[in-house]
Amino acid sequence: MTRHNIQFPPFAAEHLNQDEAFFYLNTGDKKEKILFHDYTRIYEVPGLYEQLFYDRLKCISPRKVSESLKQTIEQNKENFSEMKVLDFGAGNGIMGEELKKTGVARLVGADILNEAKMATERDRPGTYDMYFVKDFTNLSEDDVAEIKSWNLNALTTIAALGFGDIPTKAFINAFNLINETGWIAFNIKETFLHESDSTGFSRLIRELIFSEYLNINHLERYRHRLSIDGKPLYYFSVICWKRDHVPMDFLKNKNIF
Repeated sequence: MTRHNIQFPPFAAEHLNQDEAFFYLNTGDKKEKILFHDYTRIYEVPGLYEQLFYDRLKCISPRKVSESLKQTIEQNKENFSEMKVLDFGAGNGIMGEELKKTGVARLVGADILNEAKMATERDRPGTYDMYFVKDFTNLSEDDVAEIKSWNLNALTTIAALGFGDIPTKAFINAFNLINETGWIAFNIKETFLHESDSTGFSRLIRELIFSEYLNINHLERYRHRLSIDGKPLYYFSVICWKRDHVPMDFLKNKNIF
């Protein structure tokens, strides 16, 4: 695969929030500034996402969370090979690739970006049994019926929560598409569990943790990846057993949107 000329800014990265980080893509003809969260642009360039986040910044989250999910399910005496997984915020299929390695019955991807689906079909063809491009804040009855027809019993969301990439309503809608007593696996930046963080998603996770809608089975702090100045960024891997669907009134009553 083509190697790209990636350059990080010369000043100290601690002056930037994680969702403000950027890099330069030098093609020889021009030097393009690209935000880390500009997934539409990154997915357009074959191999750029992998080289940036996995080769250069040593991200391990897809492998870490997929392995944690498999171990947790098997510790609970369930058969991982019977899992029918919704990979929510699937991007260009890196998490799907890891899940496929561990052996799941069905694998359904979903993302709001058509560019993500196109990148998956280009770089990892055949990874998913189905890939939906949908806005999960605004699913039609037909959308819900079609996704539910896959009889999904696990949800994964990797490196996409808490920075505005996935709204709280979209996450809850995806959560509710999973069968009751299914499994929920995601990762979040460690600071999102601190009470000092008042963002919507941070408050949602803290409320869910102490609610009747799920039980936490596994919580592990680990190094998600490096920052652009080489410092470790720590996340939590969270594996939960779903107990019930979450009503939208839950978000309204908690003023979480």
